[in-house]
Amino acid sequence: MAEQKTRPTVQPVEDFLNGIADERLRQDCFAVLKLMKKVTGAKPNMWGPGIVGFGQYHYKYESGHEGDMCLTGFAPRKPNILTLYVLAGFPGQTELLEKLGKHKTGKGCLYLKKLEDVDQDVLAKLISGSVEYLKKKYPGI
Repeated sequence: MAEQKTRPTVQPVEDFLNGIADERLRQDCFAVLKLMKKVTGAKPNMWGPGIVGFGQYHYKYESGHEGDMCLTGFAPRKPNILTLYVLAGFPGQTELLEKLGKHKTGKGCLYLKKLEDVDQDVLAKLISGSVEYLKKKYPGI
């Protein structure tokens, strides 16, 4: 089996975020960092070279593929898009997304152009719902 590429590293989160060239994206990332710390109660760690993650869980798919990943996290992406890993498929997720504001979604990701485009309280509920769902789905976290 191939070695998992996205793993926790020792790179300081603040150093990584301070290296973001775009001022608005950097400010948005620090705001999300603060929000995720508050919601999760966890210390942030870098996962690979570009994901700020909180907590950790071990997953195993029916295919036999397994690995470790952060419970929630975010990553600055180009062109100036903030990617949040908060869409675990929990009950009520769709309703929260309808109330969130301007965004796009992927399979497990939420994409934002600007943090000011979304309701921060709804975003906090998405983070919390995703984390709690994963904790129930993968006991022993």
